[in-house]
Amino acid sequence: MLAYLTQRLVSACVTLVIVSFFGFILINLPPGTYLDVRIAELQVMGTSTATEQIEALRARFGLDKPWYVQYWKWATGFLKGDYGRSFRYNREVRELIGDRIWMTIAVASATVVFSWVVAIPIGIYTAVHKNSLGDYIATFLGFIGLSIPNFLLALVFLVLGTQFFGTSLAGLFSPEYQDAPWSWAKFVDLLKHLWIPVIVVGAEGTAQLIRIMRGNLLDIIHMQYVMTARAKGLAERIVIYKHAVRNAIHPLIMHMGLTMPSIISGSTVVSIVLSLPIIGPMYFDALRGQDMYLAISILMFLAIALIVGNLLADLLLAWVDPRIRYE
Repeated sequence: MLAYLTQRLVSACVTLVIVSFFGFILINLPPGTYLDVRIAELQVMGTSTATEQIEALRARFGLDKPWYVQYWKWATGFLKGDYGRSFRYNREVRELIGDRIWMTIAVASATVVFSWVVAIPIGIYTAVHKNSLGDYIATFLGFIGLSIPNFLLALVFLVLGTQFFGTSLAGLFSPEYQDAPWSWAKFVDLLKHLWIPVIVVGAEGTAQLIRIMRGNLLDIIHMQYVMTARAKGLAERIVIYKHAVRNAIHPLIMHMGLTMPSIISGSTVVSIVLSLPIIGPMYFDALRGQDMYLAISILMFLAIALIVGNLLADLLLAWVDPRIRYE
């Protein structure tokens, strides 16, 4: 296991280097950036201070150097915690994405937990009670969850909140806690608002997991080892949960490794509709506005989330199924 972890960490580092290299190139391919606009504004001002600011920007980011020198300056700074400066917001990238990263992790983690807690019991029930009324209802609701776009579901929640509760369900905090420092009251207020984006973002993923769990379990409960367990007189609960479910859950665990970055990137439109202070809308604006250091830094964090998610999924799979060994 130790050799496997070492190999995965080395491959993860190589992957991150490749992602950063090609990501930096692709983000800088289109002509013009926010920094060019800023330099043009300072040149129009024509003061000695403006000239000094232009030279400072060029020296820091190596704008008068080849692209590989610019990449090296950014990459070495990223390893030291210096992610560059956002030209659009005129602030350090680290300051911009600090709180948003944690809010994004909170929403994504809560969405994953919600999807698993809801999908696995329903998937087991529909497989064990095939063609029952509960199976038909769960299948119908699953198809609805797959067919309704997340942003449309978000709009429905906004309308329902306004019409029936007389309040807006947008955002993660009440107005009085929006800019307040963290406290227990603010944390409780976050929990009161968190369930809305969790349900909206997790609806489609939950429906997918229900279908996957149901299909896998239906295949496994008719296998010979399950029939042998029943023939030995084991209780049906033990046959299903101890023998069948442990094997049927494998694809869900492997799918979990891809869940975190897909939730982050897939919830961008929902975040815009619900005014959520997470990383998705900022990443979209950074790509559209060619705010290169903000965009490449967010891209790197998404890549790290994908790699960490896959590693945790592999370890969880080895824990669930002792037959799997990483040598």
